[in-house]
Amino acid sequence: MNIHEYQGKEVLRQYGVVVPNGKVAYTVDEAVAAAEELGSSVVVVKAQIHAGGRGKAGGVKVAKSIDEVRTYADEILGKVLVTHQTGPEGKEVKRLLIEQGCNIQKEYYVGLVVDRATGRVVMMASEEGGTEIEEVAAKTPEKIIKEIVDPAIGLQTFQARRLAYAINVPNELVNKTAKLMMSLYQAFVDKDCSIAEINPLVITGEGDVMALDAKLNFDSNALFRHKDIQALRDYDEEDEKEIEASKYDLSYIALDGNIGCMVNGAGLAMATMDIIKYYGGEPANFLDVGGGATTEKVTEAFKIILSDENVKGIFVNIFGGIMRCDVIANGVVEAAKEVGLERPLVVRLEGTNVEIGKRILNESGLNIVSADSMADGAQKIVALVQ
Repeated sequence: MNIHEYQGKEVLRQYGVVVPNGKVAYTVDEAVAAAEELGSSVVVVKAQIHAGGRGKAGGVKVAKSIDEVRTYADEILGKVLVTHQTGPEGKEVKRLLIEQGCNIQKEYYVGLVVDRATGRVVMMASEEGGTEIEEVAAKTPEKIIKEIVDPAIGLQTFQARRLAYAINVPNELVNKTAKLMMSLYQAFVDKDCSIAEINPLVITGEGDVMALDAKLNFDSNALFRHKDIQALRDYDEEDEKEIEASKYDLSYIALDGNIGCMVNGAGLAMATMDIIKYYGGEPANFLDVGGGATTEKVTEAFKIILSDENVKGIFVNIFGGIMRCDVIANGVVEAAKEVGLERPLVVRLEGTNVEIGKRILNESGLNIVSADSMADGAQKIVALVQ
């Protein structure tokens, strides 16, 4: 789960991380009022969307007067920002962060991720702050310094200080920087983050070490422990179908193709998308109904797929281990009748109660094309939508 920059800063503030004073605004008048309340000679107007690269897309403006705040707020609110993370469709800006300007002397990058290779949290730092870390990794990887954290003892002060020295933080500010790194790590662990980034981390003319931006992503599997974080979820930033899927504990991701997929198991779902592309088709979604799906769950999954207007056909690919083929078949039949299915449907069933499942489909009276294998099913659905 993602949250906005201003929300991330409030989380970090709770851990003692220094962040600029700022207020969220949903209208131009609120933006102007926030700027007046801050009373700063320089105010930054920042678009709040769940994507990086906002500055390059025109979503971050520096205002030196209240009139400029009004102009920039009017310009950015309602604008569709297209960045390298939004895709070509972009995202509409529905809220702004109005923030106090600061006297920046130097920018750095600090971030925490889970390294799957080592199974440990890694803190990364670079003196190339303000730039996408992917760009730094591609062009100057030697400028990214890493410290692997032992989960038994956590990030140690000497590691944080070593990072600060390695990225050439001025000697007199090493301790402040190390303290911020320790606080960032504590927030990462306490809140079950999957990513925590400060880019840029800045040193100001007044000698402060400050988080000028904050990106926090959270492990969705741990959200039950964090009601405060759940409350920060912005449904406007998410696909409606993905929101609906989450209500039924379905793993759904919308894609750009025209063949809807319903599969049990993430690995099989990935393989299904691959084989559809192999035979010249384009998957419209990733949808994993899981191993213990009920008829109701399958019905809802089917309805979510059909709610996508781009879907011209559906491929149901089920291997019944824990999941029973008759449950899937009942869900497919129920959903197809409920929504009045008119689009091509190919179903491949294999495993537990497969004969019962096939009989349910055959006796449903629906126009369902049966497939003998995954490859056979992929070829049939691709041919039908073309």
